[in-house]
Amino acid sequence: MTGKIVGQAGVLLVADVVKAANYYRDKLGFQYDRLWGDPPNFAIVQRDGCSVMLSQVEDAAKVVPNWTVVDKMWDLYFWVDDVDAIYAEMQASGAIIDYTLGVKNYGVKEFGVQDLDDHDIAFGQILE
Repeated sequence: MTGKIVGQAGVLLVADVVKAANYYRDKLGFQYDRLWGDPPNFAIVQRDGCSVMLSQVEDAAKVVPNWTVVDKMWDLYFWVDDVDAIYAEMQASGAIIDYTLGVKNYGVKEFGVQDLDDHDIAFGQILE
């Protein structure tokens, strides 16, 4: 008998967990129930069964988005079923659009946003 994976969560280091969690909620459509720590230093935001853990660092200089190490590399990538709807939603909410909606040469229609710590987050829909 083997076990199975029942969930996953990416982990991002952030400069201010309260501001980060609120950005994910207000601009990217995620939700969270609580913040951990006193003062808060950890949160889990969730949307559509997907989770992202946000962990505050003491030194903001230690937050290093992937694109600063590897050109155009995301920190998070979400596969979606209606990329046009999610793009419209995030435009309307005032999310920081990193790159606009378009069809990529690898057969995915996608766009990217950035969070308050410059992490790149992509949303893509596989084209048939």
